[in-house]
Amino acid sequence: MRNKLLSFLFLVVAIGAGGAVVYFGSPVGAMEQEGEQGPPPPMPVEFVTVAPEQVQIWKNFSGNVVAVDRAEIRPQVEGRITEIRFTDGQNVNKGDVLFVIDPRPYEAALTQAKAALESAKVQAQLAEKEYQRAKSLIKSDAISQSVMDERDNNRLASAAAVQGAQATVLRAEIDLDFAYVKAPISGRISRAEITEGNLVQKSPNAPLLTTIVAQDRVYVDFEVDERTYVDSIYQSKGEGDVPVRLKLSSANKEYAGTVHSFDNRIDPASGTIRARAIFDNRDGVLLPGMAVSVEMGGNGQDKQIMITERAIATDQDRKYVFVIGEGNAAIYREIKIGSSVSGKRLVLDGLKEGERVISSGLTHIRPGMVVNPQTQAEKDALALASEQKQAETKE
Repeated sequence: MRNKLLSFLFLVVAIGAGGAVVYFGSPVGAMEQEGEQGPPPPMPVEFVTVAPEQVQIWKNFSGNVVAVDRAEIRPQVEGRITEIRFTDGQNVNKGDVLFVIDPRPYEAALTQAKAALESAKVQAQLAEKEYQRAKSLIKSDAISQSVMDERDNNRLASAAAVQGAQATVLRAEIDLDFAYVKAPISGRISRAEITEGNLVQKSPNAPLLTTIVAQDRVYVDFEVDERTYVDSIYQSKGEGDVPVRLKLSSANKEYAGTVHSFDNRIDPASGTIRARAIFDNRDGVLLPGMAVSVEMGGNGQDKQIMITERAIATDQDRKYVFVIGEGNAAIYREIKIGSSVSGKRLVLDGLKEGERVISSGLTHIRPGMVVNPQTQAEKDALALASEQKQAETKE
């Protein structure tokens, strides 16, 4: 009986001791476990500091090529076309003969006009001699004053007749020259619209013989929106030419030019102003009527806020960034962006100079999250230190 009582007491003491162990041991284990699951360290992120940059902003427009010089060739005298001295699409120089209209009637008219001029000169010489003779006789009263006046009038009339005959000769020479239809400008000629043997007439509605367009330079006409004109173009007046680039995707070619002129009014219906750029076209690739893509640059004088496109996130139709605020907390900031230049975006509104913008890991950032901002140089230094530590561990 005594042995059973001792066994019972020993069991009670053992259970009490085990409970004490459980009572005193459990909080310590919980504290150790809680320490192992503490808050994670702030996520390292790259950032860029907002600073204005001087940059050339380009805007794209659609345009059409227009000839700088274009001439429509029409007959200036009437007659039958006897020669065509060019081939379709040929390059011609100013003064080259293109068509020949039968010159024989105009050669005859010129010969007749020259003969009339010689006759008028002879009459003028005779009238001058008679006048001089009468002038000497009037001093001795050998002739009357009326005779003197008559010879003076004959002299003046003969001189006027000479001038009239000279004008007739000049007109005949011009008509004969017009019989040889010449190129008024240098450039590429079109086809002959009227063939050899056809009769042409001189009139306000004279038929078109052919056309010539100059090729050394061309215009490109395009429409510029009002905001671009006011913000960029108007401010650059007096500060140099506005640069323009023209690209031909089909030919993989690019041309550099400048804005030649702007119109004097903005179209209220479209809100645009007509612009004209000029380009060198020595290779002759650009042809009038060709549709092209034009990029017009701003004045390039003002500094703009630009940030890398990696720092910009999209929420439906809105653009936003995360700015590093007080305590390295990520702050959501909606922005308005503009043109893209060399992997960066123009920021129109939403950022100020000196602010720090997160540029990496945006998908893991939440508003208010504390981050560990690091520059690229700091990241490189940490990576190098980690590599060296791993190398030492292996050794």
